[in-house]
Parts: sequence; structure tokens; C-alpha cells
Amino acid sequence: MKYRLATALLLLATLAWTLPAAAHGTHSLQAHPGITAHPAGSSAQAPAAKPAKHHREYYVELIVFRALAALGSPEDWQAELNTAPTVSGGEAQTGTGVGHLVRLEPPSAYKLDALWARLRASADYHPVIHLAWIQTASDWGTHAGFNLKELGVHVPGLRGLIYLERGVYLHLGLTLHYTMRHPPPGLDAAPGTTFVMNETRRVLFYQRNYYDNPAFGVIALVLPVSQPRLPG
Repeated sequence: MKYRLATALLLLATLAWTLPAAAHGTHSLQAHPGITAHPAGSSAQAPAAKPAKHHREYYVELIVFRALAALGSPEDWQAELNTAPTVSGGEAQTGTGVGHLVRLEPPSAYKLDALWARLRASADYHPVIHLAWIQTASDWGTHAGFNLKELGVHVPGLRGLIYLERGVYLHLGLTLHYTMRHPPPGLDAAPGTTFVMNETRRVLFYQRNYYDNPAFGVIALVLPVSQPRLPG
């Protein structure tokens, strides 16, 4: 089913899209109810990246938002949940070909502040998460990524994994479960319904990537991180 999210947000993002070279704004995760994050440089952050097959580092920025009105038609939400991949609360997988979290980025590094502001001002969406981090990529098909808790996100009802994989192309995958006490009207969803997002997409640098569901959506940005050349 094609949701209305991509079309609506395309207009929203066109009005707000900027990628400034510096001074991206001062939004903080702690400023949003239900969200906590470890500040840059804290002892709770991940250690420096370990050796991996894909040494290149990538900047990943994510905005998650709720829909205040249905973005699609009613479905059998329980059936979708029953067939969806499970979402554990454990740590990221380890081993050969698994990406590593290098660091969480401070709000001053965010590139999508203008889009976040548009979502906050919109009558149709409610943004709930805005965060960014640096990581290396996992091998294609491993689905080895990071739990939201590892990224410092604690939103009631929201849990899941985010994984960046490198094969011939780079893909960003999301496996998210969002249990809502008050689902958007028009979806025939009872209070406490869990909505599922399970999608992997090829990502292009410097372009917004949309992941949608009738009840919530995600906007992601992936950029290469420049690294100095080694001597010789």
C-alpha cells in the first residue's frame, strides 16, 4: 500500500531542506519529552571503533515522528505484528563484518534542524526523536545494527534496531515496533496497538530517505565521513 507520507513530506522538506556547513542549530534530545541521550564525551558512549571489514565511517541522522492523522487505510495490525521480525533489547551483534558505533553526535552537528522545526510546527505530525551518530557499516545481509537504547533513545512504546549495511551498494534498514496508547484516528486501531516498520532501502548520500507507516514515519540522512589518508 502506498501511503500519503512521502508526498506530504516531500513538500514539507522542500520548504525546509538545508545542509549548512556549520552552525546547524541547538536542538537537544533532552528537550523532547521521553527522550534521553548521553552527551558527547560522556563515559556512557561507545568506545572507539574496532577494526571491521568496512573501515569507512558514515554519519547517520534520524528523525522519527508520529502521524496525528491516518497516513493510510486500516489494516490487520495484529497480523502484521505476528509476522514481523522480533525486536530484542540486547546489545549490537559482534564479530567479523559487523559495523561499530564510533560516537554519538552532538545536536550542534545536526543537518536536519530546519526539517525538525517544520515538523514541530505542523498540525499533521509530531516529531519524537532527532539524533545522529558516526558508525562503520556491517556486511550486507547481516542485519547487525544498534538497538535504540544503545543510541540513547528511550521513548515509551518505541523499540527496535537500525542497521547500515554495505554490499555493492549502501543500505539503511529499520526494524521498529511502536506501541501507541493513542493511535492516529482513522486506522481502526485500539489503544495499545503496536505498529511495525520493517524496511531496508538503498541510500544515496546527501538525500533524505523516507520510511513510512500509516501511524509513524522516519526521515534519514547518510553522509560519508572524510578520513585523512594514511602515509604512503
